[in-house]
Amino acid sequence: MKNVVMAILAAGVLSSAIGPSFAADATDKTVKQRRAYYQVVLSNAGPLFGMLKGKMAYDAAKAKTFANNLKLVSQVNNKHLYPKGSGNDNPALKGQTRALPAIWAAGSDISKKGAAWREAVAKLASVAGNGKDAMSAQMKLVGATCSACHKGYRAKDF
Repeated sequence: MKNVVMAILAAGVLSSAIGPSFAADATDKTVKQRRAYYQVVLSNAGPLFGMLKGKMAYDAAKAKTFANNLKLVSQVNNKHLYPKGSGNDNPALKGQTRALPAIWAAGSDISKKGAAWREAVAKLASVAGNGKDAMSAQMKLVGATCSACHKGYRAKDF
C-alpha cells in the first residue's frame, strides 16, 4: 500500500509540474485520472468506515496506516484534475463524470470544503491508532466533509 501511495504522490508532483500546460484540456483521460485519485481515497477511507461501523474489526495498526495513507493522498494538489469544462455538462464526457458545473461557477466554495476535508483527515491521522472510540468522532467528521462536497458538487448518477 505504501508503494501505491508513493506512486500517487510522485504522479501528483509530476502532474502539478506539467499540469498547468494541460489545464484547459477537459478530456476523458483527465476524468479517468480524477476518478483514479478518488479510488485511492476510497481504498483507504473504506476500511476506516468499516471499522467504525463494525463491519470489520478495529485494528489499531491498520487504522493508523489507512489514516496516514489518507492524509498523504489528501496533500496531493489535484487541481489539475479539475480543468474547466470537465463536468457532467460536457457532452464529450457523458457517462464518465458526476462532477457538477457548480464546481467552476462564481462563488463556488469547493476550495474551502476541500480544505475542511484535508484538516479533518489530518486530525484523523493523529488519533486513528488510539482506539475505535478515539477514532470515531474524527471519522464522522471526515465523512461529513466528504458529504459536504458530494451534496453540492457531485451528481448522484452519471
